[in-house]
Amino acid sequence: MNSFNSNDMNPITEDDIANYLANTPDFFERHAQLLGQVQLTSPHGNRAVSLQERQAEMLREKIKALEHRVMDMVRHGTENVVTADRLQRWTRGLLTARDPRGLPAQIASQLQTLFMVPQTAIKVWDCDGAYLNESFAQWVSDDVKTLATSLTAPYCGLNSGFEAAGWLAEPHAAVSIALIPLRAEVESPAFGLLVLASPDAQRFNAEMGTDFLERIAELASGALSRLRP
Repeated sequence: MNSFNSNDMNPITEDDIANYLANTPDFFERHAQLLGQVQLTSPHGNRAVSLQERQAEMLREKIKALEHRVMDMVRHGTENVVTADRLQRWTRGLLTARDPRGLPAQIASQLQTLFMVPQTAIKVWDCDGAYLNESFAQWVSDDVKTLATSLTAPYCGLNSGFEAAGWLAEPHAAVSIALIPLRAEVESPAFGLLVLASPDAQRFNAEMGTDFLERIAELASGALSRLRP
């Protein structure tokens, strides 16, 4: 009868070795000389380096990655401060405006200037009778009103021939577009639509967050309530 060792059927694998070392922390205390003999390949070339050198390289790489993350955080923090400052200036303009009939144009033009939006436009409907002849209350179809009311959040994406893009000074240059419904309450029908447009296809894209645009919508809607009966 041939005898055999069970290890012949189940040879030791790299995972077995890794698990053994991970679960036997005193192994290298008993075999300290091995630490100096282990040679690894450097990620910055084919030269062999000691375990200590490889650990130092890994630590440097981690530090570098952390530095990049800190730089990104600082950059984003600076951008957020700039955006908050612009939003405050825009909001202040809405609060200090004396003539309600000039608000729609002010809302659109200051967004264009402060936030460097290439094109903006705005329309308001269901206004008080005193404002029905203003340009912002003209040429709004039922289709546009229905679309605005159907939007539960600002639409951001490519301009697929939206009628509202025709309100812009250069509709053909509106490659990406943001359609921002204006309403008195969350579930109320829209009483206006703010349009932002850019020739850059990625300026307003379907993947971008809309939190900032929703805040713009709330502030603009509140200011424009002065035009309603």
